Amino acid sequence: MERKIYKQLIDWKNASSFKPLIVLGVRQCGKTYIIDEFCKNTFKHYKKINLLYDEDVIKLYSGNESSEKKYNDLKTLLDFDFEQEDSVLFIDEIQECDELISDLKFFNERHSNVRIICAGSLLGVKLAKLKKAFPVGKVSRLYMYPMDFEEFLIAFNQQSLIDKIKDCFENNSSMGVLHNKAINYYKRYLLSGGMPESVKNLIDCGEDYYHYNFSSLNNIIQDYRDDMNTHVSNTSETLKIRSIYNSLSSQLQNASKKFQYSVIDPNAKSREYSNPLNWLEESNMIQICQCVKLPEKPLLGFINNDVFKVYYSDVGIFNRLINNDIKTIMLDDMRIYKGIITENYVANQLKANGIDLIYWKGNRDSEVDFLITTKDDGIIPIEVKAEEHTQSKSLKVYCELYQPKYMIRISLKDFGYNKETKIKSIPLYAVFLIKDLVY
Repeated sequence: MERKIYKQLIDWKNASSFKPLIVLGVRQCGKTYIIDEFCKNTFKHYKKINLLYDEDVIKLYSGNESSEKKYNDLKTLLDFDFEQEDSVLFIDEIQECDELISDLKFFNERHSNVRIICAGSLLGVKLAKLKKAFPVGKVSRLYMYPMDFEEFLIAFNQQSLIDKIKDCFENNSSMGVLHNKAINYYKRYLLSGGMPESVKNLIDCGEDYYHYNFSSLNNIIQDYRDDMNTHVSNTSETLKIRSIYNSLSSQLQNASKKFQYSVIDPNAKSREYSNPLNWLEESNMIQICQCVKLPEKPLLGFINNDVFKVYYSDVGIFNRLINNDIKTIMLDDMRIYKGIITENYVANQLKANGIDLIYWKGNRDSEVDFLITTKDDGIIPIEVKAEEHTQSKSLKVYCELYQPKYMIRISLKDFGYNKETKIKSIPLYAVFLIKDLVY
């Protein structure tokens, strides 16, 4: 399947200065597959190792020899000269060896001509708790997410529909009869989410998506739960991590939508749950949306660290966790969950396209779902609506207070712009294009 991170990998390969590359992302989002394809397609010489199985590499780097000796022994052990021109070494599951992660600094400083890509399961968790020194400034990082809606359409061979969406986005023009077709694909995306295996299962159904198999999503959820058991130091921490993860749908149902420790346990204290919450964020199983009360540039400078929202990293997984069935999703019968599922979807799309998740909380009940800093028009508020009915008191309050050049409303409505209200209407299937306003 085509992934947009591929271009970023090409840019890394063509860069004038070389640094080992670390690719981070939630389990099962397709990291190993796309890195393997990239290395096969763009390098003449390629070697892949997996530290779950290549135990001799771990033994080598656990020894007391110098970094130079380990480096030379690694070439011999792998029978691969990664210094030769147009070569690359892919180290998968590198989280299994702290010493090798730390030694990436040596690769960069002493052998900067060597191309190395690293990835792994729960690698973000490992890097946060690395026992050895992390090679700060000596590695590059890329973040990979589940497939966004554009990649989803590409997988369904809908390039002409993508082109139409992009044209209407740029010109605020109607999609016409194609609006319903795009909405139908959006509903399918809610069903499968963006995990590649889940998307493939949906493609295999053809047009008979009512027979879509949830097994891949069920397996991913079980893998996540297993990770909470096997990659956490003690049972108490595991229980807290599970409690947080299982509480998220209830958290988003709160009137304020903000994350509250009391939803997990009436007696819960933030200091008891901050590490488990960090674990989930570093594993990329969740996405945190930070709050500002004053929407000034730079937004990250006005964050209130005590107030935030938490979303699942994939809307398909969210729907599985609450047992939304195929008919419920495809017939648009999600009822009380529809709003938070829609908001979770938008959060996923923004995050996958490199946009920080930030929202505005005013006095009383005023709240705007997301804020973006555009390249031309300053800070713009975004309101998310699950229906075509789009009345919003919060946008009106925000407009009166801060006078933005325009506002964005994401909903089931077609593209459009209202000069009186200064509201730009963006359909839910076009959220991935908001990045064009930012970058």
